[in-house]
Amino acid sequence: MSGELPEIPRALLERMYAQARASFPKECCGFLIGSGETAELVECDNWQDRYHAVDPETYPRTAENGYTFGAKDLRRLADSLDSSQPATVVYHSHPRVGAYFSEEDTRAANSAGWPVDYLVIDCQDDGVREAVLFRRDGAGGFPEVARYPGEG
Repeated sequence: MSGELPEIPRALLERMYAQARASFPKECCGFLIGSGETAELVECDNWQDRYHAVDPETYPRTAENGYTFGAKDLRRLADSLDSSQPATVVYHSHPRVGAYFSEEDTRAANSAGWPVDYLVIDCQDDGVREAVLFRRDGAGGFPEVARYPGEG
């Protein structure tokens, strides 16, 4: 991952916001392949409830406070990382709790090790307030690197 921030066109942000509203009060998830006007938005299904139903001990969270990509989407993300157009951003929404990078987000991102930035969408009962982009630092943390206005 270069030091340059990925360019997220407003039209793609609006599509992510629409997905967050449609999934509410559950988390939505997906990723961006590439950056700028040629970026491709990949909206994913959140499989968290399916995993929780099968194994609640390993997956204690539900889709209201967690997300998991399905195998097909995970494979597409992984394949992109070895291509000339890699994924640059993984995103998910935080229903009713604000756009911050949680301890669970940090644990999952460090475990995955993907060379991507992470966008968290603040989705409230009355709509999307904002989205915040986080980037891995050298110490395993994910500080904020950019902020995007919500719907409007």
